[in-house]
Amino acid sequence: MFGIGVDRGAAEEGYEAFAHARAGHLYRAACLLTGGDSHLAEDLVQETLGRMYAVWRGSGRIFGARTIEDPAAYAQGVLYRLFIDHRRRRSSSEYPVREFPDRAGPEGDGSLRITLTQALAALPPRDRAVLVLRYWEDVSAEETAAIVGSTPGAVRTQASRALARLRLQLGDSLHDMARP
Repeated sequence: MFGIGVDRGAAEEGYEAFAHARAGHLYRAACLLTGGDSHLAEDLVQETLGRMYAVWRGSGRIFGARTIEDPAAYAQGVLYRLFIDHRRRRSSSEYPVREFPDRAGPEGDGSLRITLTQALAALPPRDRAVLVLRYWEDVSAEETAAIVGSTPGAVRTQASRALARLRLQLGDSLHDMARP
């Protein structure tokens, strides 16, 4: 699986170090994408890490016939494509919920977090992916375009329109909830 001449132990250790370092970041991004559905977020991260493992090739990080310079960015792209694909093929037996169950969370402004998560969940999956990439992950328009399979101009337009929809949903409630 790891190719001829590649130390299998080193390759597995390299992958494990990568997975431990990126799993939390991927999970946070997946939670934002899924609108707070932690179970789906865990599934997306698991699938992302599984696909990364399938192509991992040790210290050189050779993926197939080419070398990927930044495995973290590659994994992020895999996560976003999995999310968009999942939304496209969702079974008709699955139904989204309107409200999230109450959960204890980290210290911070829980009501603001829930309001933003619910507003993001109401957006179409592709808009949500663009907003999370551009404004949460701080990814450039060019990189976002490469991840979602679009052009930078289309990403900017989509981000602008998605922000406008988000502002319409939130109205003045966001300003009331934000701390000075």
